[in-house]
Amino acid sequence: MLWSLVKIAVFLGLVTLLAVVAGGMSEQGGTVRLWAFDQEFTLNPLAALVVLLLAVVLVWLGLKLVGLLFAVLRFLNGDETAISRYFDRNRERRGYAALSDGLIALASGEPNTALARARTAERLLQKPELTRLLTAQAAEAAGDGRAATEAWKALLADEQTRFVAVRGLMRQKLASGDTATALKLAEQALALKPKHSETQDVLLKLQAEGGDWAGARGTLSQKLRSGELPRSVYRRRDALLALQEAKTVLDEGSTIEAREAAIEANKLSPDLIPAAVIAARALVAKGDSKSAARVLKKAWEAQPHPDLAAAFAAIEPSETAEQRLKRFRAFLASRPDHEESRLTEAELLLAAEDFRGAKAALAAIPVDHPTQRSLAILAAAERGMGAPDEEVRGVLARALAASRGPEWVCDKCGTVHAQWVPICASCSGFDTLSWREPDGIQGSRPATSAGLAPLLFAATRPAPTPELVSLPEPEEAEVIGTSAPVVQPDEAEEASDPVITPDEILRRAT
Repeated sequence: MLWSLVKIAVFLGLVTLLAVVAGGMSEQGGTVRLWAFDQEFTLNPLAALVVLLLAVVLVWLGLKLVGLLFAVLRFLNGDETAISRYFDRNRERRGYAALSDGLIALASGEPNTALARARTAERLLQKPELTRLLTAQAAEAAGDGRAATEAWKALLADEQTRFVAVRGLMRQKLASGDTATALKLAEQALALKPKHSETQDVLLKLQAEGGDWAGARGTLSQKLRSGELPRSVYRRRDALLALQEAKTVLDEGSTIEAREAAIEANKLSPDLIPAAVIAARALVAKGDSKSAARVLKKAWEAQPHPDLAAAFAAIEPSETAEQRLKRFRAFLASRPDHEESRLTEAELLLAAEDFRGAKAALAAIPVDHPTQRSLAILAAAERGMGAPDEEVRGVLARALAASRGPEWVCDKCGTVHAQWVPICASCSGFDTLSWREPDGIQGSRPATSAGLAPLLFAATRPAPTPELVSLPEPEEAEVIGTSAPVVQPDEAEEASDPVITPDEILRRAT
């Protein structure tokens, strides 16, 4: 605004100056003579001033006309001019309008319209970094994979859009099931943007599904460095990956490496049950039974589990039932009131043929939380104490209708797994399995009789040898009385064992 005021003031000053000069010349009575085309023109000062101004205007108009003529010639020659800039602005305006319409159509669920508008925008704007991106997304939404692939590949040449192109191609390969190529593309995308959270998750999932546990641990470390994971979550998940790495090494037969990886997994997450079991096995193989027992006790304090009891029993496989019961007393002392502690103690008492002690150890569990395992132990104890067949048969009938008890259940989709795995086989959730009783129909399904007979039969036989009463080895992943869980509710009949009635169990026991 100040500059406008200055220009107005200058203009008014010049007009005033010219008026003063013209007035002075008029008062003096002077004349101005002009010769043009062999003629003489005599003008007074005021008329001369007007003629001068008209001449200046005519010269200005002439220059403008000449400039316009040259602009037209340059426009026809292809050079940039005001005319070409006008047409460029008009074309750019229509191009951005087409691009905007394409984005709106894509968001509205009209991919074919979006694809047509994207092609119009590409023709008008000549900016492939914008229009090809819309073309690729619209082609994907329209189901035209070929056009989408061509658009993504075209964007690879531009450094600005290279990451977007690699990510788009990766998503296409994932959708088509080509996980090997998707894995390579995910690695390239992460190299371009190391802190991209979605790419880190995709790469971690693909590496875990492919069994590349070392690579998955590297990706997990990268997530920690980029601030995407709290350190506590990182340690837990790194322990899971280290555990799977230990299992892989163990399967390959590299015992030393397996031991170190298993022990590392347990150090990273002492409360991880499978890690504690494998670490204990590794320490026993090294001859360090005390450290193995310490590892299992620490895990038991966090969460009692049958696998931990089986691994603790395997530390001394040749001990008698009485010796094992005595050794387990200290092991169970950290969580004496936990249901798993009472069930484990009751099984050990059964193995030692202390049937009254086994029933006392169960306390009110068969009433408060009747499961196949607790009722099977109760039936075996009653049978061992010489209870009538009708009474034992009644307990067995309840056991056949009871739930299976705690199992490895996915917290994300509710799928039950026979063994712990880091990735759910149903929903591909990572670190989603927890040891609990399934909810809904899965938790209320009646148990099969496969887990009932062993305890009952053991109660009617002579004192067994230590090998017979030994708890299963850790790789069996079960303590006597547990049964194989099912995967889906609609597969209950297929996964169940043939039904054995209580009378049949009693007949076999006698």
